[in-house]
Amino acid sequence: MSGFGDDEEEYRGTVTVVLPGPDSGEGGAAVEVDAHLAGNFSPLTGDYRWRGRLSASPEVTSAFRDGTRTVVVRTPDGFEGTGDLGEPNLWGGHPVTGAGSPPFAVPRIDVEELDD
Repeated sequence: MSGFGDDEEEYRGTVTVVLPGPDSGEGGAAVEVDAHLAGNFSPLTGDYRWRGRLSASPEVTSAFRDGTRTVVVRTPDGFEGTGDLGEPNLWGGHPVTGAGSPPFAVPRIDVEELDD
């Protein structure tokens, strides 16, 4: 994915995509795929925005075709974020976007330390 800037945090590697269950919306299948994710703080909206692409997965594509649009993306370090799936790309993978806590580590900033 082009356009990942120098001021963005980034993650490349395996993620677990948690698909919603058939009835409750929770507790569905967990699928491992490769991902490239990046994000940054948005001063205009005041939240953290992240985006990326997931590698091709028949399970994710099948869930998308069945109407799934929201998934949980989790990295092996235990970080997770809720994201929205996009239409499959030419290679069969899916773009994913989210706002709020990202599925990867980001630097913590102590606002009080900035005032010194």
